[in-house]
Amino acid sequence: MEIKQYSVKRPFRGIVAGIHAWGKGIVFTLLFLLLALSGNAQKAPGVANGKIIGRIVDSTTGQPVQFASISLALQTDNKEINGMMTDDKGAFVLTNVAEGTYKLSIFSIGYKSGVKNNIVVSKAIPNVTIGDVKLVNTTSKLSDVTVAADKNVIENHVDKMVYNVDKDMTSQTGVAADVLKKIPQVDVDVDGNVELQGNADIRFLIDGKPSTVFGNNLADVLQSIPASQIQSIEVITSPGAKYEAEGTAGIINIILKKSKVQGINGNVSLSGGTRLENGSFNLNARKGNFGAHAYVSGNAQLTSTTQNTITNTAKDTGSTTSQLLQNGPSDFWRRGYQSGAGIDWDITPKNNITANVGYSYYGNSNAGTMNSETVIRDASENVLSDMSDILAASNHFNQHTLDENVNYKHTFTKKDEELDMWVGNSTNTSDLYYMQTAQYPTNNYIYSGSYGENPGTSQETHFSMDYTDPIGKGVTIAAGGMAVLDNITSTSNVYLLDPTDGNYNYSTTQSSSLNYKSNIYDGYVSGSGQLFKWLDAQAGARYEYTEINATYSNSGNVGIQPYGSFIPSVLFSHTFAKNQTLKMSYSRRIQRPNYGNLNPFVNASNPQNITTGNPGLQPEIGDKLELGYNKSLGKGKDIYLTLFYRDNTHDIQPYTTYYSAYRVGDSTYDNTYVTVPSNIGHETNIGANIFASIPVEKKLTFRSNISLYQRYINTGLSTGGNISGFNYRLNLNTTYKFSKTLTAEAFINYNSSRINAQGTYPAFLTYNFAIRKDIFKDQGSIALTATNPFNYYINQTTNLTGDNFTLVNTRELPYQSFGINFTYKFGKLEFKKEKETEDPNLNPPQEN
Repeated sequence: MEIKQYSVKRPFRGIVAGIHAWGKGIVFTLLFLLLALSGNAQKAPGVANGKIIGRIVDSTTGQPVQFASISLALQTDNKEINGMMTDDKGAFVLTNVAEGTYKLSIFSIGYKSGVKNNIVVSKAIPNVTIGDVKLVNTTSKLSDVTVAADKNVIENHVDKMVYNVDKDMTSQTGVAADVLKKIPQVDVDVDGNVELQGNADIRFLIDGKPSTVFGNNLADVLQSIPASQIQSIEVITSPGAKYEAEGTAGIINIILKKSKVQGINGNVSLSGGTRLENGSFNLNARKGNFGAHAYVSGNAQLTSTTQNTITNTAKDTGSTTSQLLQNGPSDFWRRGYQSGAGIDWDITPKNNITANVGYSYYGNSNAGTMNSETVIRDASENVLSDMSDILAASNHFNQHTLDENVNYKHTFTKKDEELDMWVGNSTNTSDLYYMQTAQYPTNNYIYSGSYGENPGTSQETHFSMDYTDPIGKGVTIAAGGMAVLDNITSTSNVYLLDPTDGNYNYSTTQSSSLNYKSNIYDGYVSGSGQLFKWLDAQAGARYEYTEINATYSNSGNVGIQPYGSFIPSVLFSHTFAKNQTLKMSYSRRIQRPNYGNLNPFVNASNPQNITTGNPGLQPEIGDKLELGYNKSLGKGKDIYLTLFYRDNTHDIQPYTTYYSAYRVGDSTYDNTYVTVPSNIGHETNIGANIFASIPVEKKLTFRSNISLYQRYINTGLSTGGNISGFNYRLNLNTTYKFSKTLTAEAFINYNSSRINAQGTYPAFLTYNFAIRKDIFKDQGSIALTATNPFNYYINQTTNLTGDNFTLVNTRELPYQSFGINFTYKFGKLEFKKEKETEDPNLNPPQEN
């Protein structure tokens, strides 16, 4: 990857300005068109008035098949004359159908295609309701007591991508971060940091609900949730108006395992390995209209030693040059566990209530010793001073999170009309602790030291209501609102060593406290329908009003004015013949600074490399255009292409500054580098993603994913410039079935180096192998996995550059691991298929 300085105007500035002006008007214009066209099209003279109405459902579960492709053709010549996609309820309405006899073709990924023949539209019966059309899962098995449905690993829908984790063997002994790296458009580095289309500002949800667990240390959470606990992961790159606007990159929704079938059932999964160990237990019970579930899981990353080398070179305001050399090992470990329970109760056929509670803990520890040398030279390279010392430092972090939510849904007599309300509360209690000492290497005299404690609490309460109404003629409107009340408190207690007596004394000038309150009130309206007889459209707008009150003990009240955010979104899609779908979308998103970015706690565990938060951060705004094309070639072959353009203003990134003398309270740190999250002007990304799933034969399947994007950064800071760089990601997943019960899989992933406002993050290569044997009549399985079996370390070199310094950080990170996983599914499933009346007109399509 090459980084280039550039002075030309940032590309597509005119496009972004146009988007801002166009977004507000287009949403309401489209909503008007949806209503006007649907209401007037059938009344226009000379236009047919017929309609074909139906719903697509799963043949075994009866659940709606969302976003299935519908194609209408004349029965006589197979010429396609109309088409659309089913909505999120599996329903469709084909309008403006002339008199005649038609054939309806249905296609959805993971299902056998179906055809409904001899649909007659006439003057006598212009509106034809065909009811539920049932599609058969591609490899579903049905008996009196057992139902098992085999889905594709990746499913593409018009508004999201779904990754079914059960089908991913090489991640079975791993964690959520190992799963995410397999998903198209998602990047995960070796430390578990995640980007979506090159953007790290992602709104993470668990079972569709937000949680404060993601606010402190996202990498910790994703490195601690066992993959065996996850049912699927949904990725939404252009969320509509019904979604909360948080997260400029989009939404990633982690869905935990649960079951809605009758009876008692569950599964247990245990993994052991040289680097990772985890386990999970799930229990589900349902009788009639009442169901309950519970789960517990845990994860441990065993202690490993990383070799660190840091070389910093800085020029002072004078003519002297300071060079800092640090090297030494550090030991790291991570622990985490999650538990939860919930109920699902159909009080009446039209009233449902669900309630869930979850508790989780995550923690890590990092401790090591570094040899440190500071050399100061004059302009002629003469050594003015050469000081060496030994730094001993440790960092410990833990957080406890309690999530509670209750959801109520009411359906009306009118089909698909519903009211959905929920209230949720999430409380996160965290604690960060560091300790450091510096001593002379000659006599081991400890001349400096400190430790700090940073307990804090984040509480977030949600109130939400959504109403959906199919107003007829293929048009659906939705409206709703939400209130989010967030309260963060944080205390920083710092103690400084008195080397004369060895005591640590409380520092009143370095200790501090933070109280941060944020109230967000929002509302939205959206509509969906068909334009011009062939174009499916969704349009909406959300308005969010934010109030913030922040008090920092060392600087008093931080003045942040209330602000409003207008969030428009538009999506167009069209389904062509031969299972092709084209979609185009525009969305605006907002990224408010999280607890970790706001926390002013000064972490001086390494006095020459200090980190701290920034209570004065502004929210980041992102506008995105996206074009997607999907084509299914049948028999498991699938191609998906995405092009995107994203522009972020007030982009939040870490920014490092060199100080020859940096004062914190009553302490002064010499020749130190301070990293603070900052609003970095503008960032523009232009990229593409190509995903393909190609079964070579019945036993061998290839899945490949390629991400490419060009990034432009205009820092807007006096100490920064404008840079650009090209980034790419390649991976390949291969599956081979030796038999019905024995499968092998290999995965290789390469990420190029990535730029930020000051330099580059390192490239890396990872690869995984797994083999799984199904046992106990497919109720159990044993899997063996290996990660980077031929390389114990991954070498990581980060390069940062400022106005007067360069920083090079090299790590030898242990990454090799071997593991074994055992999974067992238990319980008698009492789901039974109802007897069906065979429809002679519903037949599988004939192959060419």
